[in-house]
Amino acid sequence: MAGHSGRIISIANQKGGVGKTTTAINLATAMAAIGKKILVIDLDPQGNASTGFGVEKAERVTTIYDVILGESPAQEATIDSNVPNLDLIPSTIDLSGADLELNSMPRRNFRMRDALKNSNISSDYDFIFIDCPPSLSLLTINAFVASDSVLVPLQCEFFALEGLSLLMKTIEMVKNGHNPDLVMDGVVLTMYDRRNNLSEQVSDDVRGYLGNQVFKTVIPRNVRVSEAPSHGLPALMYDLGCAGSKAYIKLATELLRREKKRLAA
Repeated sequence: MAGHSGRIISIANQKGGVGKTTTAINLATAMAAIGKKILVIDLDPQGNASTGFGVEKAERVTTIYDVILGESPAQEATIDSNVPNLDLIPSTIDLSGADLELNSMPRRNFRMRDALKNSNISSDYDFIFIDCPPSLSLLTINAFVASDSVLVPLQCEFFALEGLSLLMKTIEMVKNGHNPDLVMDGVVLTMYDRRNNLSEQVSDDVRGYLGNQVFKTVIPRNVRVSEAPSHGLPALMYDLGCAGSKAYIKLATELLRREKKRLAA
């Protein structure tokens, strides 16, 4: 693909508040920082990824909503972010009605895949990250059908594993019905607090359950990472030296290592 692998990765968890958008923003930024050409697609009606990259609502003229409905090619919705090597397709609250609209459309589960394929946009990038909405909606199904893999951020808290099995069933359902090549990239543990026994226990449980599918890198609870979006910046640009930024750089390295292994297999 013109020197680019164009791997499409959905970042998903149907539970809100698990660090999904934070992971999408900072993992993508870490990848861009090491010279990869990156596109982030904000598929969440809340538009938090767009805000996190400092894109004002007024700047979101053509969005992923227009792309999915077939009203604009993907390239037309793509804008520069404040991160070198990183572009963004933004989102607005319009997207919250998309589930209803998609319901009555032909190929409703394939709208995203068709739009990305027809525009051949993946040949322009090394990685495309889709920040999914916090629900297993038609939008999320569209993201999974369009993706090569799914990466799951999982908060180190008591009910973490409960929602995970439902998400894995959905991935399996999409794999069996619409996208046989879909794989799970793995689970990344977020909001890890080493002073808290529960974090340790959840980590052990998830690793016991999923083994090597859990990334070695854990993302700590970190004030600087939480502050960054209010400044319209990824944590890596807000405070490169903080523990959270360092963890996302490690996660990017680990993901690339896994990718290399996969390609060599």
